[in-house]
Amino acid sequence: MVSRTPPPNRLETIAQRLCREVAKLSFPPPVAFVYNPLAYAFAPYRLYVRRYGAPPKTGLLVGMNPGPWGMAQTGIPFGEIAAVRSWMGIEAPVGRPALLHPRRPVSGFACRRSETSGRRLWGLAARIGPPEGFFRRFFVVNYCPLLFFDRQGVNLTPDRLPAAAGAPLFSACDRALADTVAFLQPQAVVGIGRFAAERARIALAGFGVVIGMLPHPSPANPAANRDWEGQARAALAQLGLPC
Repeated sequence: MVSRTPPPNRLETIAQRLCREVAKLSFPPPVAFVYNPLAYAFAPYRLYVRRYGAPPKTGLLVGMNPGPWGMAQTGIPFGEIAAVRSWMGIEAPVGRPALLHPRRPVSGFACRRSETSGRRLWGLAARIGPPEGFFRRFFVVNYCPLLFFDRQGVNLTPDRLPAAAGAPLFSACDRALADTVAFLQPQAVVGIGRFAAERARIALAGFGVVIGMLPHPSPANPAANRDWEGQARAALAQLGLPC
């Protein structure tokens, strides 16, 4: 039997528009390298939204921006390679950014590094059930599609951008998140970390959707290293999203 490719949906066009908008932006020092996985890793992202992005959803989980060993490699938010390939069943060709930092290579699905944040997040999802069951209720996106590195290859998160550089980026990302929520119609939007939750409150003012927060699963967050999954389950339950 020949498998049928799922049809396009609104999430695909939202991502394509966001990709075009952020490609026009420039960022001052200390930013020296900018990666946009929606440009060079769109093939797996397209599979992700087509396969799992059908509305409505009960909860929309929103991360801050891609990680260097997750979405930067696979195009999937928090895209730890083993979870994307083995649990989601997604693998597709991945290109490279035009300008690569030698300490931040992009090897696509051949990357041997593992992203702790993605391993924790998708590990929780896998314990909730198979992907079809999880994505029937939930979906995961990133607020900002870009990664930023300084000349030494240090990861610079969007909240550290100068205000003048961040404003047009956040404006484009706000529109994309609002359009995503309008399409998926979630009961609750859950920021993964404080920055994502704050941006969701701004972007979705007037939507009448519940907005909450999960602790970020990064090992850089000390609280996440003490039973992050238990904390995440408790936070979701308080938002009416028991898992």
